[in-house]
Amino acid sequence: MQTRIVGDLMVPLEEYATVSEEASLYDAVRALEEAQERFRKDSYKHRAILVYDESRKIVGKLSQLDVIKGLESGYKNLDLSGVKHTGFSPDFIRSLIKTYDLWSKPLEDICRKAPSIKVKEVMYAPTEGEYVREDATLNEAIHQLVMGKHQSLLVTRDDKIVGILRLTDVFREIGEAMKACQA
Repeated sequence: MQTRIVGDLMVPLEEYATVSEEASLYDAVRALEEAQERFRKDSYKHRAILVYDESRKIVGKLSQLDVIKGLESGYKNLDLSGVKHTGFSPDFIRSLIKTYDLWSKPLEDICRKAPSIKVKEVMYAPTEGEYVREDATLNEAIHQLVMGKHQSLLVTRDDKIVGILRLTDVFREIGEAMKACQA
């Protein structure tokens, strides 16, 4: 695997779903659907949207979970930073739903909410550890994915984002290498 580089596996920016930070959640969902329709049929579908600013610079990511959370404003009042992977009981989770009145009208309001919520309000700004050079080895990228528990890394060339390396593509590459060893 040492000879493979990130650029060999990345999805070029032109093939990925992108949307302006000023777009609505509705626009973002449509952009993701359109990118999935255009994308290679032999590959996993996209599960996120890259967000750009007025100068077309990528400034964030919007996952499917971000879209869903964005539709329920109550999550803004709830600090979820320590909740991830903590193993809270179902009763505790239900108490949060009741306490913060989450999803009391879950789907009825989607048609009203989705066009009025801006992507920049719910997008995620990648951290320093979520960028990888296009010419980095696949081994380096795998290490970053594992240590950061990331689903993807933004791929850079000369400080410009040129693509995205998805965990699903790395996993497929590892699977192919495993099968080749058994042949």
